Amino acid sequence: MSAALPVLDLAPSLVEAARASKAWPFEEARRIVARLEKRGAKSPVLFETGYGPSGLPHIGTFGEVARTTMVRTAFRLITEDRIETRLLSFSDDMDGLRKVPTNVPNQEMMKAHLGMPLTRVPDPFSNEYPSFGAANNARLRAFLDGFGFAYEFASATDYYASGRFDGALRRMLEVYDQVMEIILPTLGPERRATYSPFLPISKKTGIVLQVPMIGRDVAAGTITYIDPEDGETVTTEVTGGAVKCQWKADWAMRWFALGVDYEMSGKDLIDSVKLSTQICRALGTEPPECFTYEHFLDENGEKISKSKGNGLTIEQWLTYASPESLSLLMYTKPKTAKRLAFEVIPRHVDEYASFLGAYPRQEIDQQLGNPVWHIHTGHPPAADQPILFAMLLNLASVADASDKSVLWAYISRYMPELSAATHPGLDALVGYAIRYYNDVLKLKKHFIVPEGTIRDALAALDAALAALPADTDADGIQTIVFDVGRAFFPDPAKKGPDGNPPGVSLDWFRGLYQSLLGQDQGPRFGSFVAIYGIPETRERIERALKGELAGE
Repeated sequence: MSAALPVLDLAPSLVEAARASKAWPFEEARRIVARLEKRGAKSPVLFETGYGPSGLPHIGTFGEVARTTMVRTAFRLITEDRIETRLLSFSDDMDGLRKVPTNVPNQEMMKAHLGMPLTRVPDPFSNEYPSFGAANNARLRAFLDGFGFAYEFASATDYYASGRFDGALRRMLEVYDQVMEIILPTLGPERRATYSPFLPISKKTGIVLQVPMIGRDVAAGTITYIDPEDGETVTTEVTGGAVKCQWKADWAMRWFALGVDYEMSGKDLIDSVKLSTQICRALGTEPPECFTYEHFLDENGEKISKSKGNGLTIEQWLTYASPESLSLLMYTKPKTAKRLAFEVIPRHVDEYASFLGAYPRQEIDQQLGNPVWHIHTGHPPAADQPILFAMLLNLASVADASDKSVLWAYISRYMPELSAATHPGLDALVGYAIRYYNDVLKLKKHFIVPEGTIRDALAALDAALAALPADTDADGIQTIVFDVGRAFFPDPAKKGPDGNPPGVSLDWFRGLYQSLLGQDQGPRFGSFVAIYGIPETRERIERALKGELAGE
């Protein structure tokens, strides 16, 4: 069930700051306010998101709802929540099945139903749902509910069949010629010959037909076409679910029928937005405020697709990181393409923790520009991550951990005030780290056998660590690490921690991590040693010098 709309803090200082904030959700919200001022106030203000259930919901689907929710929250604040808002998640489940997704079972059965509305294609997964469209709609609603979104769900099949769109469909019939004038110049010769904004549902085969119209009766609300199966002339109503509109006309018709005020879409739909905007005006109303976001890309740089199932899935992300870290991915730079691969997860986990930790110290204007305000609809929780995810991953790596207790043994020794009971957020992070290490990092570990200068530097570091008191803190250990680096890997072009040259070449740290952790990069090494332990680190250096780690 959809979550209730969160209560906002409407303190005058917050409202004032929101009206001037440069955070992108507030900028979008002000566009909606300007729309209302120009065209007349209306209530409720309708935010819409779209979903094509020809494939499984993916991260892009989540992102559209998450981002629209952020704009909705921003709008509520700058208008002091005096205007009712709705968020409608609309499923285009009456669309014809054009191709069989590669990531679903029963491929042959699906092929037998090509061309039929998605809500008339049998469920390939089980007998739990009456159709493929219904099964995917259920998946959409389940994960939106799991994230706690406040939304309403709408099915195109229900809206068409119930008559909800009848008035708009009759209006589309009235402006048929104008719609054709808008669309035809954008089509090739073959498609132009068969194009119609109306797609009849064949009463004989159930297929969504793409056929030209040979007659129209505006008064009767009917269209006439030739059935491609038997050549018969067929006249059918445009109402009651007998037809659906072709994509661009359908989008415009929906905006017109529902009075949509705001909708987001991907970069690939820019041309569709332009054409739907023209059709919406031909129908007699202004289109919604639209926002174009960039694509999500898979590890090969290709656009993710719900039919291909490529790219990182929501389930995979949530196996290794919190929902909040995923929401941060959605908030940050929505007009920049984002690569979705496993390696982006740790960075977003730690960036989320950094933003959350900074929030209480910030002024109001900074808080409204902080992603956590938008992620948590104005109510960020207290920070609960005193240790970076990157650090936990490295602890898991050196300990080859498969159980939380292993990492908690290190954590409790370093920070005895922490426990799974007092810091459940950290405990969840420990679990994420162990899974991420074992599933993602373990196979990528590649140790070098230290030779030459890096070998001499590691031996010097071991000797320096041996001379340290057992209770030396992370900063003290880091100083030793830099001192050794300065001696063996000086970089005159850089400054050291004391502000004086030389600094330390990255070759020192790269060699350190490759020798001891089996990777090119790692955490602040002094902090790592403080948690892992000086004796344990010295033992690891000894094993690296003997070549034992490289043999693992």
